[in-house]
Amino acid sequence: MAFLNRLVPNPISLDRLPEQALRWREQLLAQRNELRGGPFRDATIGLCALVAAADGGIDPEHRARVAQRIGADPLLQHFPADELRNLFEDNCSRMSMDPAFGRAYVMAQIAKCTDSPTQARAVVRLGIMIGAVNGGLDAHEVAAVMEACQILHLDSHEFGV
Repeated sequence: MAFLNRLVPNPISLDRLPEQALRWREQLLAQRNELRGGPFRDATIGLCALVAAADGGIDPEHRARVAQRIGADPLLQHFPADELRNLFEDNCSRMSMDPAFGRAYVMAQIAKCTDSPTQARAVVRLGIMIGAVNGGLDAHEVAAVMEACQILHLDSHEFGV
């Protein structure tokens, strides 16, 4: 953990996130028509699962809060809630049963938006906003977001990580 803290010195706190999240939400709502389709859905839910499992395990209470937040997010409302929940649970189960294979699978889901910079940015922003369900992102969760940024060919500093 000490090594990871040196790599990711500033976990994201919701104290800094609200203003930024409001701006992101406005931008994302303006781009709503571009944020449709299976690749966007799969990548977003994959990042949410990756953040939820970032510390090596998925606490059932945290998992339930993230799933609830996914279902309530206005940008994901055009997808059936059961479909989103099933995708999230499937990703979490894969990472729980076989961490290496599950993580590789989730990374492949996230990579589906690599060719669309608008969708890729939206995936990271939603992943941060939904993943911060318990007050912010800890060092493990920030590292997961940074890894997703690398997969999506985005600069993590653009998102405050």
